[in-house]
Amino acid sequence: MRKLLLLALALLAGANSAQAEPPFVPVFSTDFPDPFVLPHDGAFLAYATNAQGHRANVQMARSTNLVDWQLIERDGSLHDAMPTLPPWAREGFTWAPEVIAVENGFVLHFTAKDRRSELQCLGAAFSADPLGPFVSEATEPVLCQAETGGTIDSHAFRDADGQLYLYYKNDGNNPRFGLPTDIFVQRLSPDGLQVIGDPVALLRNDTDWEAHVIEAPTMVRRGDSYILFFSANHFGWETHQRLSPYSIGYARCSGPVGPCTDAAENPILHSYNDREAGCLSGPGHQSVFELGGRHFISFHAWAATRGCRRFDNRRYMYIAPLGWDGDTPRIAPSLRPGENG
Repeated sequence: MRKLLLLALALLAGANSAQAEPPFVPVFSTDFPDPFVLPHDGAFLAYATNAQGHRANVQMARSTNLVDWQLIERDGSLHDAMPTLPPWAREGFTWAPEVIAVENGFVLHFTAKDRRSELQCLGAAFSADPLGPFVSEATEPVLCQAETGGTIDSHAFRDADGQLYLYYKNDGNNPRFGLPTDIFVQRLSPDGLQVIGDPVALLRNDTDWEAHVIEAPTMVRRGDSYILFFSANHFGWETHQRLSPYSIGYARCSGPVGPCTDAAENPILHSYNDREAGCLSGPGHQSVFELGGRHFISFHAWAATRGCRRFDNRRYMYIAPLGWDGDTPRIAPSLRPGENG
C-alpha cells in the first residue's frame, strides 16, 4: 500500500503541473465504456461494458501506474471476466460492471437483458479471483423494476460499520415507458449477492441539466459526509448535436440511505469545446476509488476528432485525482499516458 500511495502522490503532482495542456486527456484510447477501477495486489484492474462484436461480456484492462493500460487477453482473445452469463440473461447487453471484495472473494454487480421481459435488470456473480471467472447460476435477476422500465447501473458500497448497500436506477427513460428516473438504495446481504428490505428513493431527474434521466450512482463517504455522484442527460453523441449533453453531478446525503440533496453547482463536469482547454464530449458513468486515503475518479467520454466532432462509436477511459473542499468534490486535471515514463 505504501508503494501505491507514493505513486498516487507522484500522479497528483504531475496532474497539477500540467496546466498548459488540456485538462482532460484519456488514459486509455480504446472503447471501454462505463469503466470501474479496482486497486488490487499492487496493480489496478478495470472492468467495462461488453466489448463490441460480442468479444467479451465483461472486458478488462490492467495497469501498474494508472496511466498505461492494456486490455487483458488470453490465448490471443479478449479476456472475459464473466464468460458465461446466468440463465436469465441474454448475451450482448452486459453493462456497467462493478466489483467489490467480500469474504473469500469478490462479487461482480452488472446489468444484463432479461430473456423473459426483454428489460435490462441487475445480476450478481461471485469469484475467488478478481479476474474471474465470475459465476452466477441464478434463474432470475437480483432486482428488476418491471413496472418502471427495468433496472440498471448497480453500485455496491460498504459503509464504515461493514454494512453493504446497493445503489441503482429504474430505467424509466426506456422508450417503452417514458417515466421519470430515480436513484434507489437497498441493503445488501453480507455476501453481496442479495438485496434486503425495501428500496429507498434518493434522487429524481428534476432539473433542466438532468433532462430525462439520472443514472450511474456512486456513493463515497468522506469523514461523516456522504456524497452521491451520478450522471445525467442523454449519454449519446448524436449527429445533430454539437456535443453530448451527458454530465456528472453529485448530491449530499445525511447517511447511506439519505435523504439526499442535489448540489447547487451541478453539473461539476460537462462537455466543452475550447481553443485552450480542448475537447471533452459526454463525460459520465463515473466510479471513485481510494488509494492511500486519496480519491480518484474514472469516467468515460466520446472519442472526438481534432475539430471536436464525433470520431466513431468509442468511449475512452479518463482518470483524474478527486480532491475535496470540505464536503465539496473538486476534480483535478486528469492523469495522462506517459507522465511517469
